[in-house]
Amino acid sequence: MDRRTFVKKSSIATGGIVIAPSLKSVVHMSNDDVIKVGLIGCGGRGTGAAAQALSTTQNVRLVAVADAFEDRLTGCLEYLNKESYKTVSGEERPMSERVMVDPENRFVGFDAYQKVIPLVDVVILTTPPGF
Repeated sequence: MDRRTFVKKSSIATGGIVIAPSLKSVVHMSNDDVIKVGLIGCGGRGTGAAAQALSTTQNVRLVAVADAFEDRLTGCLEYLNKESYKTVSGEERPMSERVMVDPENRFVGFDAYQKVIPLVDVVILTTPPGF
């Protein structure tokens, strides 16, 4: 085997090794899959960020929330359940159909963030840098 053939074959093999892991994630996500979102930090910025994330055209659900203070967490969920979003066709839909936070997935305390992370695909982190 000459050098040119070796380089060509090894480049193809290396490309396959590099691309293979990314193909797995493409195969995993289909139009039916739900993107599970978790919110850490339920103040004004966190609530607004969650509302924006839930207003997307993608199939998303808010499934877990965490905050250091219970009143912030409760206020956030109350706000999100009252809001609405527009579909691609322009139809108004209640955001509450995308807020699926069971009571056991509402975490309060300084370590609450640790309980959200394993439950979700995406985390919206809106806490001060000290936490």
